[in-house]
Amino acid sequence: MTVVDKTTTRVRSWLGTGSSRKIRLSLATQEAIWFYIFVAPWLLAFFLFTLGPMVASFLFSFTQYNAIQPPVWIGLKNFVTLSGDPVFWKSIRVTFTYAVVFVPLNLAISLFLAAMLNLAVPAMRVIRTIYYLPAVLPEVVTGLVWIWIFNPDFGLLNYLLYLLTGLKGPNWLGSETWVMPAVIISALWGMGSGVIIFLAALQSVSPELYEAAEIDGASALRRYFTITLPMISPVILFNLLVGTIGALQVFARIYVMTQGGPNYASYFYNLYLYSNAFSYFRLGLASAQAWILFVVIMILTLIILRTSGRWVYYAGGR
Repeated sequence: MTVVDKTTTRVRSWLGTGSSRKIRLSLATQEAIWFYIFVAPWLLAFFLFTLGPMVASFLFSFTQYNAIQPPVWIGLKNFVTLSGDPVFWKSIRVTFTYAVVFVPLNLAISLFLAAMLNLAVPAMRVIRTIYYLPAVLPEVVTGLVWIWIFNPDFGLLNYLLYLLTGLKGPNWLGSETWVMPAVIISALWGMGSGVIIFLAALQSVSPELYEAAEIDGASALRRYFTITLPMISPVILFNLLVGTIGALQVFARIYVMTQGGPNYASYFYNLYLYSNAFSYFRLGLASAQAWILFVVIMILTLIILRTSGRWVYYAGGR
């Protein structure tokens, strides 16, 4: 091949490469256009129904607004009013008491049930379905069911207590002492989602790790704490975050069961927020409450994530 032929071949090769680059660029542009077309409905809904209301509520939190008259700018007065409101602090105390008790219990019991549901026994699929069913029921329905269960006169729980112990059960939802345990018990009934997530995590742990530990003479308890818990620790972190956020936003079930009573003993934060917004039409004050809750949840989430590096194990490192 002569020098001229070699040069011609290189020029053709270069031209072909350039044209293919143009084609690839054109295809990439088309893919980008179609991507934005398909994602546009989600973006539109996000800006209209999520980001827009968030910005509006942030502005309303600095105003006096009742949804009838135009909002009046009052600066930080709503936050000052809340700081001196004993009902506001009562709702915070009730909510955090519930979260501190419920979240650890939910994690521990969910993990225990997941371990039981991970056993190879007959009809396990049916059993898993039964355990998961309460998680898909609406909270209003579960609240009505628990009102009947906790009824002091003909409720199922007090009836079972009388059969087993001969003692008369308490007025669960009508007592300041027993209403919080009743609320926590009703919440634990719907732990199916956490159980399913833990079950999937347990089934993803490599059996070779257990076999190697067993060969080394590790007991079942030691294998659980040195293999199982570290390997599923990212899932524990996920359930901890979701459980904490959910516990701080309880509303529907409590509204149906107690409406905050008796004597504000179950007056959760969101119940007070709802009352200010839709019972008293103090929308500016309710917006301030919503942003306080948002900041609290963000701070707790950051604390959990920052401290998770000490106890969460990842296969590629902490």
